[in-house]
Amino acid sequence: MGEHNRKSCTAFKGDRRVASGNLLKVAGTVKEILDQDEQASILIFDNDTSELVEVDFRGTMEDVLKRLEKPTAGAKSVNASSDTDQHSKRWPGRPKLGVISREVTLLPRHWEWLNSQPGGASVALRKLVEEARRVNSGKDKARRSQESAYRFMSAMAGNFPGFEEATRALFAGDSERFDSLVAAWSIDIRDHTLKLAEAAFQNRE
Repeated sequence: MGEHNRKSCTAFKGDRRVASGNLLKVAGTVKEILDQDEQASILIFDNDTSELVEVDFRGTMEDVLKRLEKPTAGAKSVNASSDTDQHSKRWPGRPKLGVISREVTLLPRHWEWLNSQPGGASVALRKLVEEARRVNSGKDKARRSQESAYRFMSAMAGNFPGFEEATRALFAGDSERFDSLVAAWSIDIRDHTLKLAEAAFQNRE
């Protein structure tokens, strides 16, 4: 099963949650609904990012699942290109695992400092990045949570009462205000929004 099919998703028919789980499971449930009601309006969201997940529901259930199980042509070409590029850029002595060449633009004094560090510029940069990731992990997680919750809210609750105020509370980190504003929303939309926003209020420091 492809990596994109293991992602966690949730499908909504109107304001009602109809399926949640990996993409294959969710797509199967949605296909059953569409076979009963071709006019049904259903949206599938990635549970991490709240990006909409596009699925081709034409044909039979078997057709739909087979298409999902196969990597897309685009994914194949990207992977092939990446592999070719990485092999072409290697030279003797270069580590083969996880090393990707990128251009970094710095001022001369920055390069001078980096090159003076034990192990040189590459080692110093890796240490700086890892430290920044460690120090900012909570803030980064909160930011991603805010973005995901806002993306879902905009798609599903834009016309709900208190939407604008809830958005401001989300980005202000006011959990009590946020909870009170979304409490009146339809239960499935409310619960999913609260779940997405949970990390935004727990990882602000």
